[in-house]
Amino acid sequence: MLLIELLKAVLFGLVQGITEWLPISSTGHMILLDELVHLRCTPEFWNTFLVVIQLGSILAVVVLYFHQLNPFSPKKDRNQKIDTVSLWLHIIVAAIPACVLGILFDEAVERISTAVVVALALIIYGIAFLVLEKNKRKPKVDNIDHLSYKTAFLIGVFQCLSLVPGTSRSGSTILGASILGCSRKVASEFSFFLAIPVMLGAIFLRLLKVGFAFTGAEWAVLLTGAAVAFLVSLFAIRFLLHYIRRHDFTAFGWYRIVLGLLGAYGICSLPVLGFKPAISIVTIVLATVFSSAVGIFFGIYPAKKAARLSPIEALRRN
Repeated sequence: MLLIELLKAVLFGLVQGITEWLPISSTGHMILLDELVHLRCTPEFWNTFLVVIQLGSILAVVVLYFHQLNPFSPKKDRNQKIDTVSLWLHIIVAAIPACVLGILFDEAVERISTAVVVALALIIYGIAFLVLEKNKRKPKVDNIDHLSYKTAFLIGVFQCLSLVPGTSRSGSTILGASILGCSRKVASEFSFFLAIPVMLGAIFLRLLKVGFAFTGAEWAVLLTGAAVAFLVSLFAIRFLLHYIRRHDFTAFGWYRIVLGLLGAYGICSLPVLGFKPAISIVTIVLATVFSSAVGIFFGIYPAKKAARLSPIEALRRN
């Protein structure tokens, strides 16, 4: 029934809107969700749905940052308009790597869009976020206007990692920007802006490939999902900006790891594979928490103890 498929589209739009801007992979969540709530459609439409639903998320960025991104705003003076044009040039430079590789490896990305790849990517980049926050340094760039073209381009290179499903486009750009010395706010906002040309390009490329020959029911599902993603994204973006004022990305790292483990366990439990995991999910989670706690404790404790020593005292002990 169409009503059931529309309700599924609402659920997918909700997940898309929440996860697109958080560093936890929207596509990964959509693929894992499809394992539980399967959208009844052809594989071609499903791949199109995954891309086109992101249009709603993009519109949310445009609405929230319209003044900042509009170089023709009558409320801006000449210097502010020049700064806005410069920001767009930085965005275009950063978008080049993903656009080139996205066109070259479009079909390859579709072939690896599986739950197994998503689960692995969630875990790997979850660990990367934990390592990043553990070794966080004072940011060199705390204003988006101070971003250099070189840094913008390198952030774009990091974004190419998101071609692997489960990596997260926002996650890879935020991770890269943080490594390159950007503050959390600058990293997050530039990730929002960078999404506009990259995601619009991906949508255009997809529609160019499959055309617009959708049925009335498919159009209804697409538009419903995109509309819900737009509304939810408005709140998700505000939430992330408010959250990072007082917190780091550690919680997102742990979330990715736990979700990846749950996803991997769920995949192994599928009857079609013919076997059941010998280790329970509780054991996996407890082992992960324990080993991580040991690693963090024995890493932080000696560092804090050494930090209390004066240089002279430290040399004496050596």
